[in-house]
Amino acid sequence: MSTRVFTSPLFLGFDHLEQMLERASKASNDGYPPYNIEQIGPNGLRITLAVAGFTMDELQLTQEDNQLVIRGRQADDSQGRVFLHRGIAARQFQRAFVLAEGIEVKGAWLDNGLLHIDLARPQPETRVRNIEIGRPEQASDRAPGRSSAARVRTVDGSAQ
Repeated sequence: MSTRVFTSPLFLGFDHLEQMLERASKASNDGYPPYNIEQIGPNGLRITLAVAGFTMDELQLTQEDNQLVIRGRQADDSQGRVFLHRGIAARQFQRAFVLAEGIEVKGAWLDNGLLHIDLARPQPETRVRNIEIGRPEQASDRAPGRSSAARVRTVDGSAQ
């Protein structure tokens, strides 16, 4: 059962945000692999995952809609070996991060057992629009419950 966050009628068109929050809450609560998220500039983020023992061929990084998914799958190479103690197990993982609209994955690299993923958050443009309120040509032309058409003008003067 999901709990609706944006129940006020003043929040119009936020259904996708509720879906993203629901997706994030369903993400694995497993602490493996550990990760950091850091700000690397005014518009840059970096996710760093500790993936010691994984090679680049055993890691997969995909972006599925607004979700960044990192998967790791190690092959079991213990055949023919005798372990007196085995504390390092071949382990699979999947870690998902929900990305905001417009976030771009800029690149990823593996360095000394750490997988780094750089993200860029573009600055949104500020848009100001003036909306003209029109008068109906004749009051009888308007059906009950219907409003007259309004013209929208951008700040630069072009009509929409």
